[in-house]
Amino acid sequence: MRKQSVFVPEPKLTEKTLPDQTGRVSIITGGYAGVGLELSKMIYGKNGTVYIAGRSAEKAEKAIAAIKEANPSSAGKVEFLKVDLSDLTSIKPAVESFTSKESKLDVLINNAGVMFPPAGEKDKHGHDLQIGTNCLGPYLLTKLLTPTLESTAKDAPPSSVRVAWAGSIAVDVIAPKNGLTIDASGEFVAEKSNVTNYGGSKAGNYFLASQYAKHHPIAADGKGVVSTAFNPGNLKTELTRHTPVWQTVFLNPFLYTANYGAYTELFCGWSPEVTADKNGSYVWPWGRFGPVRKDVEQQIQAGGNAEKFWEWCDKETRTFA
Repeated sequence: MRKQSVFVPEPKLTEKTLPDQTGRVSIITGGYAGVGLELSKMIYGKNGTVYIAGRSAEKAEKAIAAIKEANPSSAGKVEFLKVDLSDLTSIKPAVESFTSKESKLDVLINNAGVMFPPAGEKDKHGHDLQIGTNCLGPYLLTKLLTPTLESTAKDAPPSSVRVAWAGSIAVDVIAPKNGLTIDASGEFVAEKSNVTNYGGSKAGNYFLASQYAKHHPIAADGKGVVSTAFNPGNLKTELTRHTPVWQTVFLNPFLYTANYGAYTELFCGWSPEVTADKNGSYVWPWGRFGPVRKDVEQQIQAGGNAEKFWEWCDKETRTFA
């Protein structure tokens, strides 16, 4: 855990070293705030096309103005893509809206999420809000965008088409035993604590990243979609808005600004170090490959919770695909 949080090496890939992104298309969920906003600035600043996906058109308009103001000479494009990850009925229309405008997708960053909402809050379908927003929504969004990702990969340089899933240090610190709980019938079982459920949702995203790699393997010629999960780092963002004040005050000296979390995501989506042999891997801040807690890591094996959680997510979202 300390290797992920203390004395973290400086990032190798930043907005200064990122190559030109002309002609490349990305979707960043939650791209209008915090880490997502900083990443959107970086990609647009290098002439990329960025779709910032989220619920609020008002927040998106302000973010787009800020992105353009920060990069006045960019020849890129930045647009809002309306989607509510806590409402599965909104995801297919969002994908249809995107594919009506774009024929390719180079990078999908599943950045958006919720942390520690009031206990008992649910998504639109009765699931724990964190599991619904952090896992089920991204699962369905990624599933529906996969045909576009895979067709893009056929004509793109090997390993350059990517999908990344938001993990957290919470995987190691607060996730329940084995990452999350799946009962004998294959159903996900939410914990009583919303703190523990947050950890479970982040472990769930690592499970989804690893299973995506198994279900969508890289071809022998290196073509395909590379999937990773990441711990963005300990950050000062609005994600902590539900965290008690005393915890925020205590943790503040150990937190980094949002642009550092963006460097972690930049590594996942754009670093040449993310090659086919890293498919399904986990990324530490600000761009290093590393493991998660041992009992969680073991669940990646066949028949473990990673496979079971993938199957549960597929079942829960199937009618909305």
